[in-house]
Amino acid sequence: MNTLKSVFWEYPELAEERHLREVLEKCRATSDWSMYLWIMRRFLEYGRVVDTLKFFSIDEVISNLDKLRLTEYSANKWKRLGEVYRAP
Repeated sequence: MNTLKSVFWEYPELAEERHLREVLEKCRATSDWSMYLWIMRRFLEYGRVVDTLKFFSIDEVISNLDKLRLTEYSANKWKRLGEVYRAP
């Protein structure tokens, strides 16, 4: 089962892991932060945590939370995950 389809249901090309990794790599290399943050937001709102952490580190997520327009539920969920997974 391709769980990326739940994140990118209307963008089938991004539901292919290889292509998505290429897009994220290009975003990071060219500093295309608008696309990078858009993809991250999609994961944080619609993706499973396990899938999100395949593409973004918990530090990447936490450091960008304030830049994303997340629902209150998603923002609180990811803040809590940051507290748990970043704990010493």
